Amino acid sequence: MVTAIIRPEKLSDAKAALAEVGASSLTVTNVSGRGSQPEKQGSWRGSEYTIDLHQKAKIECAVADVPAEDVVDALREAADTGEPGDGKIFVMDVENAIQVRTGKEGVDAI
Repeated sequence: MVTAIIRPEKLSDAKAALAEVGASSLTVTNVSGRGSQPEKQGSWRGSEYTIDLHQKAKIECAVADVPAEDVVDALREAADTGEPGDGKIFVMDVENAIQVRTGKEGVDAI
């Protein structure tokens, strides 16, 4: 399982990169978070406030036929802007997968 937290504006590039390496099945969630990206100051109706949770896109991609390293490389290249806040990529082992409709398990379910 490859999970990436990236800038939302890089999502279309990431989807295209995943399709190019043959890992087109994915789940995308809109999330908020903070890491090394600096805080921003905002103003609303004359009041100042700090924005420390930034909008991100979370991509989850379970792979079996495509090497996880290829998926990681594709995501890293597609999401890179060279600025703080580009995101993170996590690689985890999946113990099992079950397809709800058919009941297939393991690699066949992915």
